[in-house]
Amino acid sequence: MTAIHAKADAVLAYLRDLQDRICAGLEQVDGVAKFQRDAWQRTEGGGGESRVLRGGQVFEQAGVNFSHVMGAKLPPAATAQRPELAGAQWEAMGVSLVIHPLNPYIPTTHANVRFFSAKGPEKSAWWFGGGFDLTPYYPFMEDVVHWHRTAQQACAPFGEDVYSHHKDWCDRYFFLKHRNETRGVGGLFFDDLNEWDFERCFAYQRSVGDSFLDAYLPIVARRRATPWSDRERNFQLYRRGRYVEFNLVYDRGTSFGLQSGGRTESILMSLPPLARWEYNWQPEPGTPEALLYTDFLRPRNWLGETESRAG
Repeated sequence: MTAIHAKADAVLAYLRDLQDRICAGLEQVDGVAKFQRDAWQRTEGGGGESRVLRGGQVFEQAGVNFSHVMGAKLPPAATAQRPELAGAQWEAMGVSLVIHPLNPYIPTTHANVRFFSAKGPEKSAWWFGGGFDLTPYYPFMEDVVHWHRTAQQACAPFGEDVYSHHKDWCDRYFFLKHRNETRGVGGLFFDDLNEWDFERCFAYQRSVGDSFLDAYLPIVARRRATPWSDRERNFQLYRRGRYVEFNLVYDRGTSFGLQSGGRTESILMSLPPLARWEYNWQPEPGTPEALLYTDFLRPRNWLGETESRAG
């Protein structure tokens, strides 16, 4: 584990730089609002810096959080997945972000990249995780294809089947079982990545993290000037409720953060500033709102069979 801890310094430097670059890119696009920085320390060990942008002309709220925390005993959210590490000392670091735009035609998005290591009485382990996913309210096929093509290109140097494997994993993970629908149109998700050597796993994490702005900002540019009314805003707020449901019911990162004594404000910054629920609401057939449900909220091969096989 000593060698892994030494290598983790490079991961830590990358994550801090990634937070800086993503925040700078989002501020430039918004053109008005700036990120407010909130450094914090954790009593059990470690800390981080939360950066939150509010009230922008493009982004209603965006949070980009860096954390580097450690502890003497893994919480239940982690040991449920890896019971052999019960009682292990652990260290986790990562960048996690969620962006809630103002215009309903711009999708909400989430991304994170992280590294975890643990040293127990009998077992030690390390792994990488991360990905990015897109949650549109009024989706456009060209946006979804661009999103997935960028994801595919990030995966391509690491194997022909990496994109399809991590795309499918994303579809399975970001799925609301109680609604029988995906949270959005997916992207990439991976966890427990250590089947390659450390350097290759780290290179893959960097490729995913570095691709996020390339995947998202062109969509923002295409949709930011689209006119919208109360109808679109109300539907956006209603669909944001699904985001709240997923993060509080299913998300492993939220559970781990809260159970490990993490900073609550930073963990819950992923939640939208406004959301709404309406009893038994159903979209009218043939409307743009209905199109989201019929054509987009299910796993699909967005790039087509030929592109998928090409890797």
